[in-house]
Amino acid sequence: MILLDANIALRLASPTHVQHAIAKAALSGLHSRGETFVVVPQTIYEFWAVATRPLAVNGLGLSVPACQSEVAKLKTYASFLPDQPALFAEWESLVVTHQCQGKVSHDARLVAAMRTHGLTSILTFNVGDFQRYPGLNVIDPAKP
Repeated sequence: MILLDANIALRLASPTHVQHAIAKAALSGLHSRGETFVVVPQTIYEFWAVATRPLAVNGLGLSVPACQSEVAKLKTYASFLPDQPALFAEWESLVVTHQCQGKVSHDARLVAAMRTHGLTSILTFNVGDFQRYPGLNVIDPAKP
C-alpha cells in the first residue's frame, strides 16, 4: 500500500496543471504493478485547505461542494485509513527525534500516520521533505 500525499491529489484535481499528467501516469503505472493506494485524514485536510483556497493565493479555488466531490473521487481509488490512537505519541516522538520545526511538522504527522498503519511507501512530489525519516520508500511520481 502506498500513501498518497496531498500534492498528488491536488495535481489529479487540476487537469491544467503541468504535473497533472505526471501524477496520473504514476498512479496508472504503480497500479499496473499491483500497488494499492491509501489516504489518511491528514491527506484530506491538506487537500481541502489548498483546494478551497482562492486561485489568487495559490489554491484551486474550489467551492465546498466541488471540493467535496473531489474528495469523494479520491476515496474511490484510494482506501481511507482513519487516525489511530497512537498517532499523537508517534508524531511527538518524530518531531523531537528529527528536530522538526515549522511546516515540516505536517510531514511528520503523515509519517506518524504511516507508522501507525504499518505503511512504508509514500507517493509525493516533495521527495526531499521525507528524506529525514529512515525506513521510508519515498516515491517520486516522475520516477515511479
